[in-house]
Amino acid sequence: MGERGRLRLHPDEEPVPAASAEELLGRVAAGDEPAFAALYDLVAGPVLGLVTRVLRDHAQAEEVAQEVLVEVWRKATRYVPERGSALSWVLTIAHRRAVDRVRSHQAVLDREERVGRMDVRRPFDEVTESTLATLDQQRVRQCLAQLTDLQRESIVLAYYNGYTYPEVAEVLKVAPGTVKTRIRDGLIRLRDCLGVDR
Repeated sequence: MGERGRLRLHPDEEPVPAASAEELLGRVAAGDEPAFAALYDLVAGPVLGLVTRVLRDHAQAEEVAQEVLVEVWRKATRYVPERGSALSWVLTIAHRRAVDRVRSHQAVLDREERVGRMDVRRPFDEVTESTLATLDQQRVRQCLAQLTDLQRESIVLAYYNGYTYPEVAEVLKVAPGTVKTRIRDGLIRLRDCLGVDR
């Protein structure tokens, strides 16, 4: 750090005035590399923290965090201030990337497990299982369609996209207590619609 409130990357570079994440992201969208360095310093910690909570593996979390920050650099022009804070936008990218990594890892494990069982399973079993899974998915979609918009959006974000309740509240622009209530009520309606025993 050079002067108070200013960031100096190298001695020969001009200092970047202290700025908000929104201002920095606007400059990044215009290709300003020093602004990106300042934004990086501002958001790298929260990004790594969120990704680590999702992945629970520090080495993978660091890798995904770097991918997120590269994506922020590449897609800075897509940030729309009216839709939320710059940090929220960056953390949404981080969460999506982390969840994608978890799903990708799980898909590999599932594929390996299927390959390991292929010689003992009959094709009929696979067709039956696939058909039943499709019917279950259709029932869930039909039941989700019967929920209110807020219930459905809250449940999809929390259970299908892996968002925490506070993150769902921020995305939907409602109070966290409202999210908890809508999810609870929606899950009760889903349980009744699907005929699941208590």
